[in-house]
Amino acid sequence: MSALYLAVFLLSAATLIFEIALTRVFSVAQWYHFAFMTVSLALLGFGASGTILALFPQVLKRDLSRLLATICLLFSVSVVGSFLASNHVPFDSYRIAYERRQMVYLAVYYLSLAVPFFFTGLAVGFLLAVRPERAGRTYFANLMGSGVGCVAALVLLSIVGGEGTILVASLLGAVAALGPAFRRSWVPFGLALTLALSLGVCVFHTAPVFEIRMSPYKALSSVLRFPDARIAHRDWNAFSRVDVVESDTIRSAPGLSYTHTEALPSQKGIYTDGENVSPLTAASPGTDLSFLDFLLVSLPYELVAEPYVLILEPGAGQDVMVAVFHGASEVVAVESNPLVIEVARDRYGDFAGNLYSLDKVTVVAEEGRSYVHRSGERFDLIQISLADSFRPIGSGAYSLSENYLYTTEAFLDYLSHLKPGGVLVVHRWLQTPPSESVRVLTLAVSALERMGVENPARHIVALRSLYTALFLVRGEEFTSEEIETIKEFAQERRFDLTYYPGINPDETNRYSILEEPYYYMVYRDALESQDRRAFYATYPFDVTPPSDDRPFFFHFFRWQQTPDILRGLGRTWQPFGGSGYFVLLALFLLALSASSILILLPLGFLRGKGEVREGKRLFLYFLLLGIGYLFVEIPLLQRFIQFLGHPVYAFATVLFGLLTFSGLGSLLSPRLPLVPVMGGLVAAIACYPILLPQLFGWLLGGGLVFRLLASVAMLAPLGFLMGFAFPEGIRLTGRIAPGLVPWAWGVNGCASVLSSILAVMIAISYGFSAVLFIGGAAYALALTAIHGVTTKARVTHAAGAA
Repeated sequence: MSALYLAVFLLSAATLIFEIALTRVFSVAQWYHFAFMTVSLALLGFGASGTILALFPQVLKRDLSRLLATICLLFSVSVVGSFLASNHVPFDSYRIAYERRQMVYLAVYYLSLAVPFFFTGLAVGFLLAVRPERAGRTYFANLMGSGVGCVAALVLLSIVGGEGTILVASLLGAVAALGPAFRRSWVPFGLALTLALSLGVCVFHTAPVFEIRMSPYKALSSVLRFPDARIAHRDWNAFSRVDVVESDTIRSAPGLSYTHTEALPSQKGIYTDGENVSPLTAASPGTDLSFLDFLLVSLPYELVAEPYVLILEPGAGQDVMVAVFHGASEVVAVESNPLVIEVARDRYGDFAGNLYSLDKVTVVAEEGRSYVHRSGERFDLIQISLADSFRPIGSGAYSLSENYLYTTEAFLDYLSHLKPGGVLVVHRWLQTPPSESVRVLTLAVSALERMGVENPARHIVALRSLYTALFLVRGEEFTSEEIETIKEFAQERRFDLTYYPGINPDETNRYSILEEPYYYMVYRDALESQDRRAFYATYPFDVTPPSDDRPFFFHFFRWQQTPDILRGLGRTWQPFGGSGYFVLLALFLLALSASSILILLPLGFLRGKGEVREGKRLFLYFLLLGIGYLFVEIPLLQRFIQFLGHPVYAFATVLFGLLTFSGLGSLLSPRLPLVPVMGGLVAAIACYPILLPQLFGWLLGGGLVFRLLASVAMLAPLGFLMGFAFPEGIRLTGRIAPGLVPWAWGVNGCASVLSSILAVMIAISYGFSAVLFIGGAAYALALTAIHGVTTKARVTHAAGAA
């Protein structure tokens, strides 16, 4: 049996490598918020496998080794096949609200990628059904392999990239087949070996057919349509793909005054995951850099002489260049992506005037929030750079993505790290109607109020260029002399004032003229309203300040918008009303349809066999386990992004911690009574929303390796307790209704599919703590459901022993 468990271990590792690689593929091909779909895909495949085993119980009588080898080979082939199929499906998320065939494309996209997970679920479910008394060992091999796969995926992404990592997952599936194949005959062994060797060659010599096809709406897709555009350099790490594009058409200077009429210096574009272009500006000796004095972000240097500056997410360094140009005494540039630093400082350092190697510039490869939190220094200026691409409020492309740079707690951190008279500088894109810019204001107000400021409006100044908005926020009020300096700066460069304490409406809307001074009117209402809750309730978009518990800065959707969205379908260039929710809702409906069929279909075949009568409590138990596990896992995946600095680190670490220690729990599950363990689990889940913010605050100052280890330690107790319920439930089912074991596996998987999507929907509206509490409630109800079953199982087991 050891060879079979080793095969399950390797197959599970391959599956998690594939799953994590898909998060990166989705981020590059579509948008980051599609990454959570991988969890749903995996669970749908597992659920479907349980249904097949329940419908065709004769499969359980097949030769164990031969069948497991075949499943591993099918997994290996399906990984490549499903990736190629999904890569060529013309799915367009922007059209899904009004073009029916996009739902078909989404279904093909979704279901084809679930196939490899189906085969993994088939292998695990097969062993569980054949040997339910050894469920702990099977579950242990499955979860431990999954945990190892999480770590391996991070390493592989940096070495062979996204496409190569998917091929490695396929290769490992073929290797998993070697053990059980060797036990039976040379034919399956030879097939597995040939497939493994072929895939091994492909990993390092990836054919063009494997290259990720990118959404045509992405910035990189757009720029590559120019005849002279070419990708000069490409590299991967664990959490991004970076492309350097050369083209004479690349000229990027957000917030540039139109009074500057000279040509900009030559630039290269650095694109991260096909988006968020960061301009790398030529700065060799003799280059005219006068445009830097005409940027909106140069205003703070008129207020503070020779400042000590902290710039968060500077990308290739244009804002750093502005700081140096205006005489900053020292600049600390904190960039979360080391690949961007490598490109700007090492590969193209001479082109950029060795900006990141200047004595007065310190470059730190770290997540900005983490750096600020652990820093003991105070700064004259803290600037959050405009690091992302322009996105209209209509796109909704990032509305489901979390961002911990823009939360109330983050703004409190920034303001508390300013010197007396220091200024927080926030540069954002403008949308019509105003959305992002209004949310920046509500964040600033929320943070200032928590600092004890009685009149936050007197601590905020706002200006706009044609396309961007600049916000200055400080703990002290702006002086009359500073206000005059700001007004002179705006007049000389033709920037529009949108708010300062005591502003006259006639001073607004002078240069980039709108029909009405909309931005001033909205900002005034947001800052000066006596009933801020009423303002939030009546504004067309959701502009309430995000928190660390609900960090969705780009989510503005309200259900009340739906009629307006539907009326505009087909008549606007981007049909969404700030809502990635439509794609999320479509996925939920698709998953609900598939899961309902997979759960209910076996009942018709099992009815009359005497086991369905025993299935009601078991159905409820495994359904609640599926809900509980995912309602705990999903919010933890999101919350640990704040602590670890990037979604892929959080994804891999949380899955490793939960799955590995759940595996240990499953191995020990026969030795400990289920009821006290589940009671302890419910209590632990209730404590985590309270404890995690405190622990993050204490530990966030450590380095990345320390935080990774601390994360595993924080997750270990919860994962260990979560590992008991499922294998114990399988053992109980095997004693009183053995024919229901595959169905129980399927019910658990299908419930998990729906939960993975529903948890995100609830988190966006009510926060991660609410999702965790629901997860705890699900486990409590599962404990109630299983109580009667445990008594009957003991009686049945005792009778059998007698």
